[in-house]
Amino acid sequence: MEKKMKKMIFIAAMILAPLSANAETVNVKVNGLVCSFCATAIEKTFAKKGVANVDVNLEEKYVKFDVPEGSEMNDEEITETINDAGYDVKGIERSE
Repeated sequence: MEKKMKKMIFIAAMILAPLSANAETVNVKVNGLVCSFCATAIEKTFAKKGVANVDVNLEEKYVKFDVPEGSEMNDEEITETINDAGYDVKGIERSE
């Protein structure tokens, strides 16, 4: 049973690895993030936009997420999404 589980996990990792490997990582500096409710709201908002791995860091005041290959989210859309949620964008950095 344990061998089957390990094999299934390995297969799932092999299938999903290429999907995340081609994602573009976006790091957005945000002014106004102060509580866990802020973080939850931002996470839900970006998840609805089709991005993955949304991480809100309240201490460092940033939102980090991956835009999967085949999807697109430009800086204007990111800024609008953050502004509509009631926060200010201080900078956007992208990496692949």
